[in-house]
Amino acid sequence: MTVPGLRERKKQRTRDALIRVALELFTDQGYERTTVDEIVDAVEVSQRTFFRYFSSKEEVAFAVQHMVEERFVHALGQRPPAEAPFDAMRNAVLSAWDTIGEAIAEVVPVELHLRAYRMIESTPALLAVHLRRSTEMEETISRIIAAREGLDVDEDPRPRIAVAAFSGVMRVTGQMWGRGTDGSLEAIRALTEEYLDHLGPALVSPWRDRPGERPQAAR
Repeated sequence: MTVPGLRERKKQRTRDALIRVALELFTDQGYERTTVDEIVDAVEVSQRTFFRYFSSKEEVAFAVQHMVEERFVHALGQRPPAEAPFDAMRNAVLSAWDTIGEAIAEVVPVELHLRAYRMIESTPALLAVHLRRSTEMEETISRIIAAREGLDVDEDPRPRIAVAAFSGVMRVTGQMWGRGTDGSLEAIRALTEEYLDHLGPALVSPWRDRPGERPQAAR
């Protein structure tokens, strides 16, 4: 692996500092109230430097989330071809959670990223962007799944339907984790696994006990 040179390392440190300071300001005083001037003043760089790395406040707000999404897409691309679509997505997201903590910590404290995630969910302007990005990500994943299965995503609806169901579970997981008291990566990974395990039964199994049937324990 090529070791980055001094110039590249300096640029990466500047970018990481802008992300860290921006997220600290966004979570402490609010996204709307934070200006680019405040961010660059705290890092002691110019606005020109900020816009060399990011096109807007919005982009820096989602910088770490974008990295997390890229980690998932990469993990999905590495899943064995024999895995069924849901298994591939489930295993990819869980393996991504197993390794993402270290990658996040190289940029910002994990606790700060998790606070920023909650901030995005509670900020209308950012939530709208988050939903748009989720739709775009669904399309990307649908095409990956279709390619794995040898399907034309525009002719066969199954990849988009499967990904929509999977993404719905992921959104609910994020929302429920955000309302909880445990903001750790371990907590959101465990919740992700639990909710994905409920997807199949929720879709195909009866929810109420029928007369004469013994109650079934939830899995």
